[in-house]
Order: sequence, then C-alpha cells, then structure tokens
Amino acid sequence: MINLQEVIETNKMIEQENLDVRTITMGISLLDCADKDLAVTCERIYRKITTLARDLVQTGEDISKEFGIPIVNKRISITPISLVGSACCRIPGDYVQIAKTLDKAAKEVGVNFLGGFSAIVSKGMTQSDELLIRSIPMALACTERICSSVNVGSTKTGINMDAVRLMGDIIRQTAEETKDKDSLGCAKLVVLCNAPDDNPFMAGAFHGVSEADAIINVGVSGPGVVKYALEQIDKVAANENSPAHGLANFELLCETIKRTAFKITRVGQLVAQEASSRLGIPFGIIDLSLAPTPAIGDSVADILKCIGVEHPGAPGTTAALALLNDQVKKGGVMASSYVGGLSGAFIPVSEDQGMIDAVEAGALTIEKLEAMTCVCSVGLDMIAIPGDTPAATIAGIIADESAIGMVNQKTTAVRIIPVVGKTVGDTVEFGGLLGYAPIMPVNTFSCQRFVDRGGRIPAPIHSFKN
Repeated sequence: MINLQEVIETNKMIEQENLDVRTITMGISLLDCADKDLAVTCERIYRKITTLARDLVQTGEDISKEFGIPIVNKRISITPISLVGSACCRIPGDYVQIAKTLDKAAKEVGVNFLGGFSAIVSKGMTQSDELLIRSIPMALACTERICSSVNVGSTKTGINMDAVRLMGDIIRQTAEETKDKDSLGCAKLVVLCNAPDDNPFMAGAFHGVSEADAIINVGVSGPGVVKYALEQIDKVAANENSPAHGLANFELLCETIKRTAFKITRVGQLVAQEASSRLGIPFGIIDLSLAPTPAIGDSVADILKCIGVEHPGAPGTTAALALLNDQVKKGGVMASSYVGGLSGAFIPVSEDQGMIDAVEAGALTIEKLEAMTCVCSVGLDMIAIPGDTPAATIAGIIADESAIGMVNQKTTAVRIIPVVGKTVGDTVEFGGLLGYAPIMPVNTFSCQRFVDRGGRIPAPIHSFKN
C-alpha cells in the first residue's frame, strides 16, 4: 500500500532529482514466425510485432501523464533472431532483410529501439549464427532503431574465442559502414558474456527462449536521486560535527543508498504492474539499474564523487562502486518480488557527464574502467576509441571483459566505438541519450597471436556444479 508520504517523496524525486522510469520493454517471442520462406518469415514477424505492441507507446504515455512519472523510452526485445532465421537465411543479406522488417515494425509502433538482432554463441556458432553476425555491419547501417548483441561466453561454457575474434572484425566493419554518422552503428552493438534472458536495456536486450510468448519488463533509473540523498546525509553530519571528519560513516551511507533504491524500485513496480494490466501482458521483471544520462545531475560518476573520490578513476573508485552496486541491489530486491536483468550501476562514458569529465581530467583510463567492471552491472560501455584501432586489439578487449564475467559469474559486456577518422584528443557527438565522448587511448601493444589461436577458453573449475 502506497501512503501519502511516499507520494510526496516520489513527486520530489521526479521534480528535483531526475527520477525517471528509463524504459518499458515488451519482450516478444518470434519462434512461431519461423518459416523456410524468407518472405513468409518477414511477414509473420511484422504482423506479430505490430499486433502485440500496437498500444505499447500510447500506454506508456498514458501512465506517464496519469501518474506524473517520466517514462523515457518504450522498447521491444525479441527472440535472438539467429534462431528465427535459421530455416530461411542462406546468405548475410537475408538477415539484412529481416533487420529491415524489424526496423519497419519498430517505426510502425513508435518504439525507440528494438533489441534482439542477436546470436548466442558462447560455446559454438551454427551456420545461422555466423550468417547473422556477418550481416550486422550492413544491418545496422541500413536501419535506425535496431540493436544487436552477441553473447560470446558464459561461466558454464567458457569463452568462444572464434566468435571473439570475429566480433573484433565485425565492430571494425560496422564502424566503417556507419562512418558518415561517426561510426554510430557501433553504439547499437554489444558483445556480452553471461547475457541475461530478461534484460530491458539496450543494446543487449533480447527475449530469452525460456520466457513466455510476451512479457513486460521495466528498467528504472535515478542516479540523481541517490546523489541528492548522499549530499543530504553529509550536510547533516557536517552540522552535527560528526567525528568522521564531518562526513556520514559508511554504515549510514550504505543504509541511505539502500533505502533510496527501495523507493526508486517501488516507482518502477507501480509502472510495471499498471502497464501489464492495461496491455494484458504478464509482468516479467524490474531491472533496477542506475542508468545515467548526459544531463547534469543524472550521473553515476557524481555519486562516486559524493562517496568521496575526486574523480572516478582515483584510488578508492572500485571500492566505492562495489559499495554502490551492492546497496542498490539490496534495496531493490526488497521493493519487488521479481528483480532481474542487470540491476546495479551502469558506467557508460559517453552517457555520463561525470565520466566524460573524469576522462578529460586524465583520471579515468580504459584499464581503470576494466577494473571497475569487476564490481558493476555490465562492462566497458559506450567508449570511443581511435578509428584505426586494430580488430585484434578490440577482440583482446572483448576477451578480457568476457574473462571477468566468466570467472566472477556475472554479466559483462563491451560496447566500444572505433570512430573512423578520429584519434585521441578528438571528441565525437552521438546525440540524445547516447551523449558525446572524448576519444580514449588504447594500449597499442599487440595481442594478435593470442586472438588468432581460435577455439574455446574452457569454463572455470567453479562452473562445475551439477
């Protein structure tokens, strides 16, 4: 039961602290759309998406108006399309045709993004998987709203290094195919390890084969709310002449983050239940990740600064991020019975003004970001690098992140953008929620022999739990 005080607090969080529901995402199974005829498959895909999701955007807007809660994005996730197209796709161009169909359907229903132009190849690639992967550069170049993901590893299966090596090439090709838009295609392509089936956040969203025919997932946000709460407890501590140098101690800091995450998640729970009821589609999960935007005051980096580091990247950053991520999860799971997806703190560079500032100040490097990914929700996210970075180097970065995810039994990802024609010292503007980014330097020593070995890195010993 939501009481008046909760309503007042929620209104304040929305009006003053940048609270929003980042996305309502409808997951749709397309397994029943498969046919040996490509034209029939495309027609079924278009019809199913436009039928099930026809009211998604309007429903989100209605809920936003009635409850006064900003709902930033309405999105769709679909079954990994390499499964759907396996019966009818014979060349990469066939998958491009499916991508165009998906883009047409997304435009028809008005969603921001559609995720699931994906393949799950953590142990090996089928012919269909490889065809889809090779189609990604052209598919992302000729569509506007399609997001693509490839899962190359898991704790249970190890890391498919053949897929890792291929994705280094695919990312470079995608950058080239979209170079007229500052290689924007790479911003809609993510390589994952331990990808969750129920992720509502792009670019890694897809509708898992274990899910129902259709589902409603909600992703909440609110780093500005957490930042404001931490600022208030430090003000109180300073006024009370706290023995800890006028600062709230870690116990109080953790309790404040946990309580704030609870309140944020309750807002998401309300929106999810309402959307599920109105659309007649079962509620799936709440993803309670703190997802920043380029807006001032809506930054995970600023939370880390409130905790006590001068800039993200300073000593203590990884510990501060681990603390934040853990307390967000603890608060969120008390607010909803069904928490899933990624759930924690995102650290994308281009989408977080505080992260951009840290890079420009020289405090934050890719190597430090990699260390931070050991304790946060995802991985190296929205990082712009020189356009001439070798494909093998990109593959090596993917392998490193996958190893972190595999060994630590967590989701990790790489969404990296080699911007054609740009080098260290330049910046690139992506626009909207994708923001802008300084070009970050990459270690120039080669890992070519490592990625050329091929095969599969075995799963760690602790994966054997049967």
